[in-house]
Amino acid sequence: MAKTFHPAPGWPQPSAGWQPPVGWQPSPEWPAAPLGWVFWTDTSLHEEGTAAATDMRRSVALRFGWLITLIVGVVAYLVVLYVMVGTSNILMFPSLLLIGSVTVPMSVLLLAYGTEEYATGHGGLVTLTVIAGAVIGTTTAAFVEYSTLKTLPWLGMIAVGLIEEAAKLIVPLVIFLTMRKHSPGLGLVLGVASGAGFAALETMGYGLAELIVSQGNLAAVDTTLLMRGILSPAGHVAWSGLTCAALWRMGEIPPPTNRWPVFLGAYLLAAGLHAAWDGTTALIPHLLVAVISVAVLLTLVATQSRRTHRAGVLAAPARQD
Repeated sequence: MAKTFHPAPGWPQPSAGWQPPVGWQPSPEWPAAPLGWVFWTDTSLHEEGTAAATDMRRSVALRFGWLITLIVGVVAYLVVLYVMVGTSNILMFPSLLLIGSVTVPMSVLLLAYGTEEYATGHGGLVTLTVIAGAVIGTTTAAFVEYSTLKTLPWLGMIAVGLIEEAAKLIVPLVIFLTMRKHSPGLGLVLGVASGAGFAALETMGYGLAELIVSQGNLAAVDTTLLMRGILSPAGHVAWSGLTCAALWRMGEIPPPTNRWPVFLGAYLLAAGLHAAWDGTTALIPHLLVAVISVAVLLTLVATQSRRTHRAGVLAAPARQD
């Protein structure tokens, strides 16, 4: 147990970490210590209290980081939009594009990350997945879709759904196979990360394309950013989260007997929802796909959180009375 010695007033200050030898007595020339003077304090209690307070602040930041990001992002978007329209300054368009495309996907990612204890400490890996998943995923999907639809145009949106859901799996699959990070729930977070990066980069592309096609119509760009930005959790984020959660399930020990059917089913469900979304512009089908996708994502987040908590309870040592 760590203790710190506190000399009485008028006594010489000892060096750091000084411990009195056995039989030590203060010099008679020193003034008497005040009545009730505390010579020793237990610093381990202070350190434990400080660590607990730090953990509490970290926990609050993780739990509510998604809400803070969402609020700040929405306010920033409205401010940038107001200033850009009011000043007719097109140079602010990149800021608007960036904020509008990343706010909701990153908020959902922080929600998943903050509720999954096994993902804590893997912030760098999650960030890498966002960036690499965005660049590699969109590039791969664009190339394969171009080649496939040029050869087999009759596949249409079915090919798009299958290709893009596979492209978003590339980075998480590499992590799964090489880093052997098979902790429960981490796959869901990495899937959400890959989908969030993909969605943000794709939304930027659509926003820029809309600006060019509409010949600088900021209202049209605003509508595109709002629709795609707000509905991104119902799209790429939810679908890649579903497939990666099923992929990580295959790494559990002992491996589930139905791991392959579950993974293939999750992938085909994600690709089917993706194709249904891209295959129509009508509001009702979009809302139906959005409700199903968000329900699947929230169910996965809640289920993984309960599994992690239950695993932690079972692994906790029995209390010694």
